[in-house]
Order: sequence, then C-alpha cells, then structure tokens
Amino acid sequence: MELNTLTNQTIALAGIAQVAVLVQQLATTGTADEQAMEASIGSILKIDSDGVADIYGGLAGLKLGLEQLDGQITGDKAPNPEQARYAAAIVFLERKLSDRKDMLSTIQTGIVKAQAQTEQFGLLHGNVLANLGSLYQSTISTLQPRIMVNGEQSYLGRPDIANKVRALLLAGVRSALLWRQCGGSRWKFIFYRKKIQAELQYLLKRI
Repeated sequence: MELNTLTNQTIALAGIAQVAVLVQQLATTGTADEQAMEASIGSILKIDSDGVADIYGGLAGLKLGLEQLDGQITGDKAPNPEQARYAAAIVFLERKLSDRKDMLSTIQTGIVKAQAQTEQFGLLHGNVLANLGSLYQSTISTLQPRIMVNGEQSYLGRPDIANKVRALLLAGVRSALLWRQCGGSRWKFIFYRKKIQAELQYLLKRI
C-alpha cells in the first residue's frame, strides 16, 4: 500500500481537524457528533487496515473533519483559534512521543486491552472510554507542553466527558502519527494548501 500520497496526507489531516472540533464541542456543549466520535476513537484501535480511509471506517466517518478543514483553507469558515491550537499541540506532542519507546509500548498494551473491551461492551462504552482516557493521562498527558482544553467547567469537570476528551486527544495523536507516516510535514501544509484544498473537495464528493 502506497502511504505517501496527497490523498492519504489529506485524510490524516482531516483526522486531526475532526478531533479538534469534537474536543471543542464536548468542552463547550457537553455533547459531540456521535458518528464522528465513533470514527475518531475507532481509529485508535485500527492497527491493521486496508487503507488510510479504512482506519476511520471509511470516508463518511471523517465528514466533519473534511468539511472543517475545507472551510478553514477556503476561508468559508471563520478561523477558530482554539481548534487550531489543539491541532498544532497534537502534532507537536506526536513528535515528542515518537522518541519515547517506553511510552509507545505502554500505549500499545493499553490499545490491545481496549480492543478486547470494545468486543465485549461496544466502542463508546464508558469502560472503553475510561481505559483510553487513563491511557492518555498516564502517557501523552505527562509530556510538555500539556494540551489545555478550554470550555465550561460544568462539562469538563464530569469524569465521563473528561474521558471522552482524553480518548479523542489520543485519537488526534494517532492521526498525527498517520500524517507523518504518509509523508506529511508543516512545510507541506504551508506550500501545498491549494493541492490539499482540491483533494478535500474531491474527497467530500466521494462521501
């Protein structure tokens, strides 16, 4: 499977954008797009797949991220500084994580446990989210700078929402890893904006 293609890079970028939207939705409203959340969190557990889109259960699962990214690049959507901050922090932390073999090993073990739990309870069950949330908290959350999520304390203070947010941030790091594996880089995002935009339009038409 050829990983290093603009299509795959764009899909992985949309994965990061989608997590940033979902985290903000949860932090400010207490709820988030269920289908998008299932696709994002499901991507953590997909170790082997037939293609990059398959990691998210198909392109339809990334609709929210693709639309958000498209709106940001075309300027149709007002810039969202919080989402941009989450996305940038996720990409930065993934680079730091890549140097920590011990941490990667811990995450791998936790993901295998979550896969077994998912078979028993279902993907968005509280037990699965609690496991993924604590996995994020004990590993990536200890790296600096930590991602500070802004929102309503009445939501962020709830353990169930805190677990969802942490599980999503773990999913964001998964997408950032994918972006790098597919040959993505900061320079690519800056210089290939027009090509990425065209790719987004093409992918959205395929949903």
